[in-house]
Amino acid sequence: MTAGFVPWPDEFARYYRERGYWRDRTLGALLDDGARRWPSRTAVVDGARRWSYAELNSRATRLACGLRARGIGHGDRVLVHLPNVAEFLSLTFALFRIGAVPVLALLPHRRTEIVHLARLATPVAYVVASELRNLAYAVPEIEHVFVVGDPGEFTAIEDVAAEGEPGEGPGPDDIAVLLLSGGTTGLPKLVPRTHNDYDYNIRASAKLCGFNGDTRYLAVLPMAHNFPLACPGVLGTLSTGGTVVLGAGADPGAVFPLIKAERVTATALVPPLVLVWLDAAEEPEESTVDLSSLGLLQVGGSRLKAEAARRVTPLLGCALQQVYGMAEGLLNFTRFGDPDAIVNDTQGRPLCADDEVRVVTDGEEPVPPGDVGELLVRGPYTIRGYYRAAEHNAGAFTSDGYYRTGDLVRRLPSGELVVEGRVNDVINRGGDKIPVEEVENLLMAHPAVHDVAVVGIPDDVLGERSCAYVVARGTPPTRKDLIAHLTELGVAAFKQPDRVRFVRSFPRNGLGKVDRKALSTLEIRS
Repeated sequence: MTAGFVPWPDEFARYYRERGYWRDRTLGALLDDGARRWPSRTAVVDGARRWSYAELNSRATRLACGLRARGIGHGDRVLVHLPNVAEFLSLTFALFRIGAVPVLALLPHRRTEIVHLARLATPVAYVVASELRNLAYAVPEIEHVFVVGDPGEFTAIEDVAAEGEPGEGPGPDDIAVLLLSGGTTGLPKLVPRTHNDYDYNIRASAKLCGFNGDTRYLAVLPMAHNFPLACPGVLGTLSTGGTVVLGAGADPGAVFPLIKAERVTATALVPPLVLVWLDAAEEPEESTVDLSSLGLLQVGGSRLKAEAARRVTPLLGCALQQVYGMAEGLLNFTRFGDPDAIVNDTQGRPLCADDEVRVVTDGEEPVPPGDVGELLVRGPYTIRGYYRAAEHNAGAFTSDGYYRTGDLVRRLPSGELVVEGRVNDVINRGGDKIPVEEVENLLMAHPAVHDVAVVGIPDDVLGERSCAYVVARGTPPTRKDLIAHLTELGVAAFKQPDRVRFVRSFPRNGLGKVDRKALSTLEIRS
């Protein structure tokens, strides 16, 4: 077992095997199976390039052999810093084959983040897109630099491939991939997902979402994110014989024609992009594009406000599935056939019957049913600790192995969760607690509000006051308009924003979540 990794206790591991969650298969077998069962079927579409399952498998095998020949093997970390290109998939499967561990950096990451990840993960190789290759000079301790595209003075990834046999692979309890934590403050932590737990994550998600050989999944979110990678995402698509269509971005002007041309059946977005798509679908030039093949739009990464959720099916013509999860493990989905009220107003219920969910007070006592509390979870695909983070783990996990998500939720009698915000996203205004998600949802119901983020700002008298940052739809409303709207809805005066600021867009972190700290700092400076 890799140093710095916290395993599941033996009794839990034994139970998860008995229940069939853990099959003791490694993720490299996923592509082996696909190449054997559907060799000529298209696995990935990347612009004009179309790779069959057999070709993707061959490329992954040859790359695995080449990496092994350079001394890269079991347990070694490889920092991967790529956009949505086919080489991301061949590399990832090559690393799965030899037991090396991809560390998935996000494309917007630059020197600060890359140096941090290199120090934390101590990778032996850095695989980077050509336009970012100069970042390699910031991490000279990394022995190998492989480049997708023009390599400059480094080594092109295609020159690494070699004939031969990859050799002995990893064990099912070994780390398969190091994902990045999704918090909005501080540098990312590393989330160690094993072959066993991630295999279940992929397989169960694909089954729940009805993925099969006819699935054509469009990856517009970066594949380095857990959501489009494995929930069920590109790996879930490949596990069922479907086709992955890679998009360079989510701009409707490019993506809507791609959906039509490739007959895309499913995709996933974060809420800000949903709003962009919905607005585009109302424009005459975009509304005529045939999106009839699109059957499923998954939305996750942060909460989709109910007002936006209700617009999805009428405007895009597809089913909406809300997905609430985290790189650390737990996944919740709304199900096909759920009533509209569940799909639009909740974030679904857990994927697995053995996802152990607790909703607790500050003192970790259970809250009454329907009340808001912090979500704690443990289960067959939720980690027991961050990688090389013993001090942080002491606070992030309970003594009996529950992960403290930091999310505030309500659990309905039917089992669905409603995300109400973050533990630190409650504004304390003179002792009155303001749940920002609630206020944001109410403001979103105003027809002139496109998007909104409510943040706390320091105040000498009250401790904190609230400020609503608003992206307007058309002519911006005044603060007076918004206060009148909230008053009409019966909202308590202390919850109504003390200030309103209008912006074109919000600062966001690499996972697309609103950077509330940056907004608070902006307001303090102003």
